[in-house]
Amino acid sequence: MDSRRLLRTSATALAAAGLILSGCTGGSDAAAPAGPGSASARQAASASASPEALRKYYGQKLAWRDCGVEGFQCATLRAPLDYARPDGPEIKLAVSRVRASGPGQRIGSLLVNPGGPGGSAVDYLQGYAGIGYPEPVRARYDMVAVDPRGVGRSEPVDCLTGPEMDTYTQVDQTPDDTAEVDALAASFRRFAAGCEKRSGAVLPHVSTVETARDMDILRAVLGDERLHYVGASYGTFLGATYAELFPGRVGRLVLDGAMDPSLSALDLNRDQTAGFETAFTAFAADCVTRPDCPLGTGSVAEAGEALRTFFRTTDAAPVPTGEDRELGESLATTGVIAAMYDEGAWPQLREALTRAIGGEGSALLALADSYYEREPDGSYANLMFANAAVNCLDLPPAYQDPAAARRAVPSFDKASPVFGTGLAWAALNCTYWPSPATGRPHRITAEGAAPILVVGTTRDPATPYKWARSLADQLSSGTLLTYEGDGHTAYGRGSDCVDTAINTYLLEGTPPAEGKRCS
Repeated sequence: MDSRRLLRTSATALAAAGLILSGCTGGSDAAAPAGPGSASARQAASASASPEALRKYYGQKLAWRDCGVEGFQCATLRAPLDYARPDGPEIKLAVSRVRASGPGQRIGSLLVNPGGPGGSAVDYLQGYAGIGYPEPVRARYDMVAVDPRGVGRSEPVDCLTGPEMDTYTQVDQTPDDTAEVDALAASFRRFAAGCEKRSGAVLPHVSTVETARDMDILRAVLGDERLHYVGASYGTFLGATYAELFPGRVGRLVLDGAMDPSLSALDLNRDQTAGFETAFTAFAADCVTRPDCPLGTGSVAEAGEALRTFFRTTDAAPVPTGEDRELGESLATTGVIAAMYDEGAWPQLREALTRAIGGEGSALLALADSYYEREPDGSYANLMFANAAVNCLDLPPAYQDPAAARRAVPSFDKASPVFGTGLAWAALNCTYWPSPATGRPHRITAEGAAPILVVGTTRDPATPYKWARSLADQLSSGTLLTYEGDGHTAYGRGSDCVDTAINTYLLEGTPPAEGKRCS
């Protein structure tokens, strides 16, 4: 598999764990809420009239221009940086669209978000959704994307230089002693300090609630009475948050690879760790049947032990890669995790592991680089910066200090003997964040919303299937569509059953029967 193809898969799939969605009706009657789960948030945002201070945003006209990408137009959407101060500074958000191709009556705009948080929705639209979504859907919808605040082209959060990020990605995340714990904590502090130094003004204002409110401004500016939306991974949390804030403006919402908003950061991290173990088990079960499997041709358990042995070896003696960076345990683990998002990457992972175990780590390093969106020139996209910035605002940190992380390691190891320790320590990242969290875990019911379609994949590594079951159960109008398979998300991944069900919902507004399962 081409590394750029894997990049598209992995970059749109980071869930909340932080390793590692006619006329000028609009916003709320009150200032920005303290958090998405508060009563004031739900009551304020449910108001039907736009406050005077927001009318200039809901009444703005987009100046569409050529993007330089054939068929696509681009524009800039204005929104208040701080919804509590709507007359204060503005933030400018990048928007792109491709018009409905016809034939058939236009339904409206279909907003898409690939997840992350941190994935560029504009890139996703121009590189895939606007040309790769089923033709009947593109025929009847204007396909639209907005890079969320702090992401991509929308005043992106910046934290570290390329060389600094290289150092950050190589820090040992399975510390063996106090010195290594201190080094890991120091790396998270430097990351957070870099974000505050380079992006201090925007950093407190990139929460999912604020992005959902931006989406409602865009809905109104596009002339749509209701929001039609497809969100993947984190994009499902964004879509569900929109439904909570504006239930009366929900149109056709597809939430694919769903997150569970009721979980704490610790539980999200631990559940996702179990999801990666499930995905690895599926990979290993396939691998051991093949003569070229670098983890042996015995049992799945033996393959897991072989991978753990390889990780321990790289911790003690990093593998050369042919460049200045060596393949240590952290980068090796990230490379394996990157391939868990898409079973189409399994052959690439087998080859990369074979080479790395043999002493040449460049192929596995390339997988890790694709995950981090590292470019050949050593620069990084802002995916990981925005990922941390949004996650650390949306939920209180998993731990208060490194001692709490150490206490959590056994439960993570139980969830995943292969990845548990490293992912337990990775959850320490928000502990040192300079902007306090504004969100809290809570159930989202979105009372009064039109039918919402929630999609879950049974062996999804990043958003475990039980999260989809939970979200569909929470939503008062939620319907669950199950894909029995591997990989992250389900729409457009080869199941005619899934695609037909989602297309029918988008085109006709009719969700599949409750309990429908596809393979």
